[in-house]
Amino acid sequence: MTKNGSTRAPLIALTALAPVSWGSTYAVTTEFLPADRPLFTGLMRALPAGLLLLALARVLPRGAWWWKSAVLGALNIGAFFPLLFLSAYRLPGGMAAVVGSVGPLFVAGLAAALLSERPTVRTLLTGIAAALGVSLVVLKAAGALDPLGVLAALAATASMSTGTVLTKRWGRPAGVGPLALTAWQLTAGGLLIAPIALLVEGTPPALDGRAIGGYLYLALANTAVAYWLWFRGIGRLTATQVTFLGPLSPLTAAVIGWAALGQALTPVQLAGMAVAFGATVFGQLRPRAQDRRRHRETTAVPLDAGPNSNAATTAPGAAAVPGAPTATAAPSVPTATAAPTVPGATAAPSAPTAPTATTATTATTPNGS
Repeated sequence: MTKNGSTRAPLIALTALAPVSWGSTYAVTTEFLPADRPLFTGLMRALPAGLLLLALARVLPRGAWWWKSAVLGALNIGAFFPLLFLSAYRLPGGMAAVVGSVGPLFVAGLAAALLSERPTVRTLLTGIAAALGVSLVVLKAAGALDPLGVLAALAATASMSTGTVLTKRWGRPAGVGPLALTAWQLTAGGLLIAPIALLVEGTPPALDGRAIGGYLYLALANTAVAYWLWFRGIGRLTATQVTFLGPLSPLTAAVIGWAALGQALTPVQLAGMAVAFGATVFGQLRPRAQDRRRHRETTAVPLDAGPNSNAATTAPGAAAVPGAPTATAAPSVPTATAAPTVPGATAAPSAPTAPTATTATTATTPNGS
């Protein structure tokens, strides 16, 4: 139990680095990048990162994974990035990110429909708690609420949530790692954004050193590394568990907005942030409790099948096995070995009755499993 929890904690921590990194997107977008270019910004974030990872992975999709990669790339990247940056341009950084923390409710519903994962009461309550934290921060955030920005943020969350659940449902092709899967999605999403950005926003703007640095950060740390960690986590954790890490993005954005951008945080907003963070932590506890129960069930038989002393503990369940009583009599055999000089001690081979103890334990194994 402890071992299982200790091995899961580093995985959760590494996966959590992705939303923490995404929380900085809003500050970088508003402070370093050209204004009113959400499509171009999404393109510069996705396509260079996808091509870089594709060169590292050196694996192309095959068969059905061509269209699956296109669908996942559209949901996780092609639609998500433009909507995300549109909301970032029209809303204060902390507010735009916090809206995304309603993702657990989206994922809970989609997982029930697509993954046959019926949401538990605890999952729903935790999702509601996260949404409550969101509402507290949004309603008290500095600046006016732009309706289009809020709708764009919600649409981005719905798109990413659908992509997360489908990524979990489809998994990965045999022999393909998360690096290649990330490369496929980023490349497909970037190629989808490119013609739309050209038609809607026209030619790319002139970039200064500040903008180039911002785009390099978004493409490398904020996208290539972060999405690799994210998809790696989806493959090893439940979809609901992964999405409950989402509130870390708004928390990071709100802290950056307060510390670096001078955005005020009221006591009500701080309370909302605490609720959202609590939901994030609580969202990781439910799967661990289930893993503990599975660990007990799967280790019960191997532990009983080991030493004879442990086998004795399973003897009550094997009382109906005729050979089982002879196993308890086996310890008296050493009295026969105490007289090795007596020729009649050849009768000591009666000790082989001890193997019947192993047959008794193997007979109980099917019952235990």
